[in-house]
Amino acid sequence: MTTEPAGQADVVVIGMGPGGEHAASRLAEAGLSVVGVDRRLVGGECPYYGCVPTKMMVRAAGLLAEGGRVPQLAGSSTVRGDWSLVAGRIRQQATDNWDDKVAVDRFTSTGGRFLRGEATLTGADEVLVTGADGTEHRLTVRKAIVINAGTEPAVPPIPGLAGTPYWTNRDAVRLEELPGSLAILGGGAIGVEFAQVFARFGVAVTVVEAQPRLLALEEPEAGELLAEVFESEGITVCAGAKVAGIEHGDEGFTLDLGGSTVSAEKLLVATGRRTELAKLGVGAIGVDEKARFLEVDERLRVTDGVWAVGDITGKGAFTHTSMYQADVVIADILGRDGPPADYRAMPRVTFTDPEVGAVGLTEAQARERGISVRTGRTDLAASSRGWIHGAGNEGLIKVVEDAERGVLVGATAMGPEGGEILGALAVAVHGEVPTSRLRSMIYAYPTFHRAISSALADLS
Repeated sequence: MTTEPAGQADVVVIGMGPGGEHAASRLAEAGLSVVGVDRRLVGGECPYYGCVPTKMMVRAAGLLAEGGRVPQLAGSSTVRGDWSLVAGRIRQQATDNWDDKVAVDRFTSTGGRFLRGEATLTGADEVLVTGADGTEHRLTVRKAIVINAGTEPAVPPIPGLAGTPYWTNRDAVRLEELPGSLAILGGGAIGVEFAQVFARFGVAVTVVEAQPRLLALEEPEAGELLAEVFESEGITVCAGAKVAGIEHGDEGFTLDLGGSTVSAEKLLVATGRRTELAKLGVGAIGVDEKARFLEVDERLRVTDGVWAVGDITGKGAFTHTSMYQADVVIADILGRDGPPADYRAMPRVTFTDPEVGAVGLTEAQARERGISVRTGRTDLAASSRGWIHGAGNEGLIKVVEDAERGVLVGATAMGPEGGEILGALAVAVHGEVPTSRLRSMIYAYPTFHRAISSALADLS
């Protein structure tokens, strides 16, 4: 093991995911000496294993579904999926074959310095970076440490699972060939997106979810409708199912559900994400290494001289959250005025078909906070645009109102382009636009977003 001479920097950014890279680049452009550190790829999970490649998969699967709907609306069609086209696009266009040279060059062109390695906090103003070859770089930090260390796939301690060749999202994105059958452990956003994509390319898919429904963190109506769509597409959903054990052999995987079994050639584990605070060495700055997330204030400060952004803050595991937080951190470090972080109107989209867009609080979350709740709902398929759209028009819009204040605190838009419909609802929640004013708006006809007015009318 060798040790490089001690280095100094104004700012060290640990983890160069979307928020980390953004903060590092803007701070370097502002004239600060910045070192960005990552043991993986610059850009983080999103461009290589998350948002970008998976949405390429979703787009391809959606085209197959639309082609299959032609006989219901327009004539005749024959559709055959070819996964090699999807795999090639992901490898060549999205990830550069999982090479981050372009991203590294993009950062260093701002004047920053990049180190590949494992970063460990050794104090409030010191970071140790250990490279894959054991080389150590000790960095003394003059101004700020920004933590954007991200998360890793969480693998549950199910008997028999450890040591088997199960997949996580990273394996699924890199597939060159598809299996004949696949069991997916987890019915959250990642699990359901992969489920529908692979099923539309001919894979026999079973989703096993411990909670009573799919998308358990969203409105019940959304998860229930998605399960109906999945059933119509031949996807088996086992909700409320506890996996007692897993076996792996020559024929694949067998999941024991305590009274029944699920067998499949391959197994994808999509049961959430986990932080690695102890590995990061946060104890050196007085933080509990056993905590689930880093506690931050409204300016994303962990402690004096240390900020955090992204998944590790527990404010939402989304690229847009990380980027939003990074802007707050940039302003704080540079001493610029700017609003504190505000998560009231946090948007999120699950890119299934139908898309599930949501913002703010669900009805259950609002009631848990003691809000006087009124809800309104409308069936998107029964709307004017839904009726015109025809096949593939399943969806709903649900609004959650604080009845005492007369403003929306949450909303769900599920349907074709549900994430786009969500934009108007996100503005309403963020701006606390009175529902009385929303009711008096003119909504273009015939559009999907016009159904928002019907959901608002249902509040009364």
